[in-house]
Amino acid sequence: MGIEPISDHLAEHMRILFVGYNPSLRSGETGHHYASASNRFYRILDQAGITPRLYKPQEDQDLLQLGYGFTNIVARPTLTAAEITPEEYREGRLILRQKIVTYRPSVVCFVGKGVYEQYSGRRGMSWGVQPEPVVEGVIEYVCPSSSGLVRMKLEEMVDIYRGIKDYSGTEMGN
Repeated sequence: MGIEPISDHLAEHMRILFVGYNPSLRSGETGHHYASASNRFYRILDQAGITPRLYKPQEDQDLLQLGYGFTNIVARPTLTAAEITPEEYREGRLILRQKIVTYRPSVVCFVGKGVYEQYSGRRGMSWGVQPEPVVEGVIEYVCPSSSGLVRMKLEEMVDIYRGIKDYSGTEMGN
């Protein structure tokens, strides 16, 4: 179709690898992660003290300098995650596991419970650290999706994301 997948931002030994469902159509158009105007991702990171300031989607590659990478379980941009096929999830699960094994981030932050469910094959998890990681030695941390479609209050989301700092060596402050 018209919109191409966007580039991952990956490096060995990242502090946090953020994993989304897949890029939004806006991200596909711009080539930047979490680019939709309604997405609260960068605001959440700033308010949680994970980043030293509020970043814009156009600066997503700059977060790699802080030790933060980006990828998605499915590369194809869509309007909603409901458009992702079971085959895309199956393939994406294998590709994502290989990225985690290869790059060995300290923490893999799944931006949405559904992302972690598709990756791990598990259901009913709590927010935060998961007890049995798929890739041994990597902390798997589940956060709410930052999509504007999610109805959770921003303050609740920020509190959950703030917990990542306990595991990633992140001490930015606001």
